[in-house]
Amino acid sequence: RLNAPIVFDRDAGGYRFDTPDRYAPRYELPGLWFNASEIHALLTMQHLLEEVQPGLLGPHIAPLLARLKSLLGSHDNAPEEVADRIRILHAAKRKMDLRYFEVLANALLNRKRLLLRHYNRKSGEESEREVSPQRLVYYRDNWYLDAWCHLRKDIRSFAVDAIRHAGISDKTAKAVPARELDTVLGAGYGIFGGSKVQWATLRFTPERARWVSAEEWHPQQKTRFADDGSYLMEVPYSADTELLMDILRHMPEVQVIKPEALKKRLMATLEAGLAAHRSSDNPG
Repeated sequence: RLNAPIVFDRDAGGYRFDTPDRYAPRYELPGLWFNASEIHALLTMQHLLEEVQPGLLGPHIAPLLARLKSLLGSHDNAPEEVADRIRILHAAKRKMDLRYFEVLANALLNRKRLLLRHYNRKSGEESEREVSPQRLVYYRDNWYLDAWCHLRKDIRSFAVDAIRHAGISDKTAKAVPARELDTVLGAGYGIFGGSKVQWATLRFTPERARWVSAEEWHPQQKTRFADDGSYLMEVPYSADTELLMDILRHMPEVQVIKPEALKKRLMATLEAGLAAHRSSDNPG
C-alpha cells in the first residue's frame, strides 16, 4: 500500500526490505519524526496548555508525552527542565469543574445542544437553559462558552465556572455564523460585549503612558500621543463593567474624556468607594 520495497526472504523465514541498487533512491517509511529541539518545543507547548487549564488534556496525550520523553532519552536537557524553568502565574483565576468542561467541549465539537443549569452571580439565582454551543473562549485566565440561548432567543456568553450542571441533548445545535458572534460579543469591550457599541476616550498621564502605550485593550482601539506627552486612547464598549475595572486600575493617572455617562459612572463608583471607607473608619 505504501509502495515499500518489501520482499520475502526464504532463508530468514520472513519479509524484509529489498536491498536497493546503489543508484536507486532510498526508501523510508513515512511517519512523524522529531529532532530534540522539536520535541522540547512540543513538551513546552504541553506544559503551557497544562498551566492554562490543569488536567484538561493530560489523560488524552499522556501516551504521546511518554513517547516524546523516551525519544529524548538521556539528552542533557531533560523534559523536567520545562516545568522547572517556565512558570505561568494566574491572576483572578476561578475554579471550575472539569467534568462540565469536557461535556461542553464534547457537545461543541459534535454540534449538539446543551442543557445547562447556570448560576447568575449578579442575582444569586440559578436558571435552566437549553443552548447551542458555538465556541469556547479563554479570556483573562477563565473559560467562557459563547452560545445561542434558546430561552432568550439570542446570543449569550456563559462563564464556565458558573455552570452548575451540564448535559448533552440529542438535538442538533443551531449554527450561528462567526461574523454574527463577533458582531454581538466581539465589538464591545472585553467579555461584556454587545451589539450596541459606543466609544470611550481616555487620557493617560505621560508617566502612565509608558505602560499603557504597550497594551492592547481592544483590537479596534485608536491611540495617539498628545503634544504634552499624554496618551489618548479611544476604545469601543457596550457594557461598561469591565472597562471601568481597567480604568480604576490606572487611577489617578487616567481621565475619562467622554462619553459623559461613563465619566459620571466612574465618579459615582469612586464616591461610593470613598463613602464605604469613611464609614469603616467610623463604625459607631
